[in-house]
Amino acid sequence: MEVQETRVQTDRVLTIPNILSMARLLGVPLFLWLILLPEFGGPKADGWALLVLALSGISDYLDGKLARRWNQISSLGRILDPAADRLYILSTLVGLTWREILPLWLTALLLAREVMLLVMVAILRRHGYPPPQVNFLGKAATFNLMYAFPLLLLSGGNGWLASLAQIFGWAFAGWGTTLYWWAGILYVVQVRRLVKADRVAD
Repeated sequence: MEVQETRVQTDRVLTIPNILSMARLLGVPLFLWLILLPEFGGPKADGWALLVLALSGISDYLDGKLARRWNQISSLGRILDPAADRLYILSTLVGLTWREILPLWLTALLLAREVMLLVMVAILRRHGYPPPQVNFLGKAATFNLMYAFPLLLLSGGNGWLASLAQIFGWAFAGWGTTLYWWAGILYVVQVRRLVKADRVAD
């Protein structure tokens, strides 16, 4: 996981945490294909899609824990980890919106936050700063959304399990979206302070 760290970074590429992050990235197109399979006349494969999403969550936890324990925090890992998080969120948004499980307004709200962050990253690059590190709030938002999406996928079925999944899925979706935007606003404040300090220094 990419959180605020004071430990020494390594430039190594082939570390166990980085390999786990790369595997997560490879799982993104597989997950999206499994989600959209019924839309193209194929059999329903939601169970397999949920399994891929669960394995992604496990590897997300492991890559950060192992990186810190084995002192393998790397510059590449700081890029791969948030990239995998965002791609899983994006692919899930596309798949669930396509299947009309997620409403378009929620998808637009989450995508708007991503666009805002891209603008902030562009501003930082223009001033010679790297992208901001993922903070605890942003990670908590991602975890909430990663719980919400599989639950909402399960809510498409019938029975009491689907009803419970719908209740808890929307609860996690609400918390996750709120935290996602809160973290985004904090990034904007951080960028504003850096840019303002740059202008004062000039």
